[in-house]
Amino acid sequence: MNYYEEAAKQIPIKAEVDVLVIGGGPAGFSAAISAARRGMKTMLIEQAGDVGGVATTGLMSHWTGNTKGGFYEELLDRSSELPEENKSLSHNGSYRQIINPETLKTVMLQMLDEAGVILQLYTFASDAIVEDSTLKGIITESKSGREVIYSKIIIDASGDGDIAAKAGAPFIKGREDDGKMQPMTLMFKVAGVDTSKAVFPGGFEDNIEIPRGLIQNLGSANIPHPAGHVLLYRTTLPGVVSCNMTNCIGVDGTKAEDLTHATFVCRSQMTPIIKFLRDFVPGYENCFPISSASVIGVRETRHFIGEYTLTKEDILEAKIFEDWIVTKAHFNFDVHNISGSGLDETGAQKHFTQPKGYTIPYGCFVPQKIDNLLLAGRNISGTHLAHSNYRVMPICVNMGHAVGIAAALCIKENVVPRDLCAKKIQAILKVEGVQP
Repeated sequence: MNYYEEAAKQIPIKAEVDVLVIGGGPAGFSAAISAARRGMKTMLIEQAGDVGGVATTGLMSHWTGNTKGGFYEELLDRSSELPEENKSLSHNGSYRQIINPETLKTVMLQMLDEAGVILQLYTFASDAIVEDSTLKGIITESKSGREVIYSKIIIDASGDGDIAAKAGAPFIKGREDDGKMQPMTLMFKVAGVDTSKAVFPGGFEDNIEIPRGLIQNLGSANIPHPAGHVLLYRTTLPGVVSCNMTNCIGVDGTKAEDLTHATFVCRSQMTPIIKFLRDFVPGYENCFPISSASVIGVRETRHFIGEYTLTKEDILEAKIFEDWIVTKAHFNFDVHNISGSGLDETGAQKHFTQPKGYTIPYGCFVPQKIDNLLLAGRNISGTHLAHSNYRVMPICVNMGHAVGIAAALCIKENVVPRDLCAKKIQAILKVEGVQP
């Protein structure tokens, strides 16, 4: 590779804050509010033009997975459009879990403003400022140019952990044995659906009988590889359905060229998917596309190595850790097929046998080797299979809640995150409705 040597130059200092959060998705959003509510001068930067991440710019259909208590409940209360009585339209038994992304975008902005968070959109965190294994700040790129933000504690909630990686925090990518990662998806919506006749398979193992056969079998046979599964979800709008059916395998979400390739592949699949719905699925005979995500949905990239690494055994045992900071997390091993469509052979949805919620310990949020850095979201320390469970948005929201508290406590007590006693985080969480 050839290189260009950039001339040294001075970079203006944009801000000096207590807590800096990188990434405005569910984890980063909740972390920023949590820290700001505790009197911290908190700044949130987001590379997109909206907050919410996959929940908004990613056009996600619903809050997949479950947890109870904490900031997640508050966010549902603020953003849900219709009362809980609408059980006929529910997903996972709760109408509140269906997302209207336009409503959610506005609610999230309002909540950040109410908490006093300094928000800067359209801003990319491009490099880390590290001194003696301590993260001091970051360098950003935006329309305003290249700028520096210094912070006492930095929370990397970017999904991929870009700043944590550049700071030197150790990580692995994807599966432990071969580094392969779950496929990417571009969500889209169709209108013109007769919802009185329509079917809504919500999981890979929902193989509903329709007039021409079993819906998943028909999808696999008639939608071009590597797409082929059929996942359809109700929305809050009449005649509109969310489609989680595009699929791109063999891509790495930390590479711009792979993100570009995945976007092209998934967008190219939309037309044949719509044709399949019109030709085969009752209620969709007259459907047509009305919107698609503005960012590709990336499920898996870096798993950072923390003071503790969550495992599938911890989840299957519903382990209650002594240093828990996230509780009552519940989902399944949602491993999308790494070599094609549908559920990977290592995954388990209906056959997931753990009915109880599990906890996530504080050590998963503290990366090894680098101080003044906390993690939140799908980039925390966990194995490939554990990640397939905790990566979902409700769990990530409550991760942010807890990590925001941790950041504030570190500043008040003048300690680095790895020296903070988790019981002090727990005491605040209990007051705010989180119980183990």
